[in-house]
Amino acid sequence: MSKIEIATFNVNGIRARITNLMDWMSEHTPDVILLQEIKCLPDSFPKEAIEDLGYNIALRGEKGFNGVAVLSKFPIEDIILELPGDANDKQARWLECYIKGIKICNAYLPNGNPIGTAKYEYKLKWIERLTERLKELRNLEEPVAVLGDFNIIPSSIDCQNPNNWINDAIFQPEVRRAFQKVLNLGYTDSLKTFCLKEKVFTYWDYQRRSWENNQGVRIDHCLLSPQAADKLLGIKIYSSIRHKEKPSDHVPVSVTLNL
Repeated sequence: MSKIEIATFNVNGIRARITNLMDWMSEHTPDVILLQEIKCLPDSFPKEAIEDLGYNIALRGEKGFNGVAVLSKFPIEDIILELPGDANDKQARWLECYIKGIKICNAYLPNGNPIGTAKYEYKLKWIERLTERLKELRNLEEPVAVLGDFNIIPSSIDCQNPNNWINDAIFQPEVRRAFQKVLNLGYTDSLKTFCLKEKVFTYWDYQRRSWENNQGVRIDHCLLSPQAADKLLGIKIYSSIRHKEKPSDHVPVSVTLNL
């Protein structure tokens, strides 16, 4: 059986986490890795070290903020670096491409805090644009995988203590409804498929010993179109990387598809 493992990881600054990233890549060797928050321009990205591990690279960088990259053992084709719908949006939050015949989208959604500000409105409008794009991709009737840091807690089971997030943009009812609207297009929430009634987390804040007390949330998601969901073999959450020195506040998660 020919398989492909596609992982997503908010690295929270690739230059600060490069050792942890390289160790993880060397040990687990996912076929495709989608990185968010690389926080650097292309000329500062550690291309040589990653290429030495056998990966091709596509990225959209931004100095000190945001930034997304795709690392792939296979050719990366038909690269699109902007989410349609707002020509004035210069934030580096989106990269889509084809790898092995699968449309792969790397998404880093806005955090949106504080509520009631322009940042929150930007988050809502960005989700609207995402929904429209995913509707277009769904209509292609081909395998589509949308992975990344969505900055959305879908439901109460996706956080250890919901009361901690009541006033946070990532847990607002309208944000959660917007996420459900995406799923209603026909996309499968892969992690939920395998962990229907379990509390599984992908992010632990650096504050208040969140990792040590398992005060986590699930905000990194792997969404699959019906044609990709039919190929889903399994998921992985690489939580052990959070034990490392100077870790990201996120951990990698992945889906494995049957090619």
